[in-house]
Amino acid sequence: MLKGDVFLREKLGIVALMAVLAGIIILSQTVGDRLYEQVSGRADANNLIVIDSGHGGKDPGKVGINGVDEKDVNLKIALKLKKILEEQGMTVIMTREDENSLADSKSEDMQKRVAMINEGKPALAVSIHQNSYPSEEVHGAQVFYYTNSTDGERAARIMQEALLDVDSDNKRKEKANDTYYMLKRTEVPVIIVECGFLSNRSEAELLATEEYQERLAQAIAKGIIEYTSGEK
Repeated sequence: MLKGDVFLREKLGIVALMAVLAGIIILSQTVGDRLYEQVSGRADANNLIVIDSGHGGKDPGKVGINGVDEKDVNLKIALKLKKILEEQGMTVIMTREDENSLADSKSEDMQKRVAMINEGKPALAVSIHQNSYPSEEVHGAQVFYYTNSTDGERAARIMQEALLDVDSDNKRKEKANDTYYMLKRTEVPVIIVECGFLSNRSEAELLATEEYQERLAQAIAKGIIEYTSGEK
């Protein structure tokens, strides 16, 4: 074998060894980054919130006495709430950020929302909705929680009180529920905030305005922050 061939093989061997070492270094850095992200994620768990804007796409939800679709009011409040929370340093996951639903069928749409909440493992998930009732005089925001959830009950109580900032005369109380799909299927504290009744003309008109939506978002943000900070 010629000396040149031996030298070339040795050189190629060194290059291959360096490539292997570089790969090991990169892999170590990647694993380290992932571990850091996991640890950081756990450390910031109390700052992670899921905001679920109810309905969307072909599903309008309730249709107001003034012709307003619930899905649109839900989204506007949810987006305002997201902005407020992020300004407070919280991390927000939105189940939807536009007019579309998550799936064509209602059942699949709900399954995907629940999956997002369970996979995200937030400190709290808040589902934004609007209410309706056959009698027009019924009004007022109300918060629902899963019957068997102590944390959900606490979050609902705090939120119901925070909503008094929007309507100090609201006599409604937080309410337990064991039939709503989202409340039953989620693995973290979840509350459903029914912001008002679209079947009540006065409340429906308010819910359609940017100013009232902003007030609701501020009140809901206040409740979320109080809950995650461990107050009350």
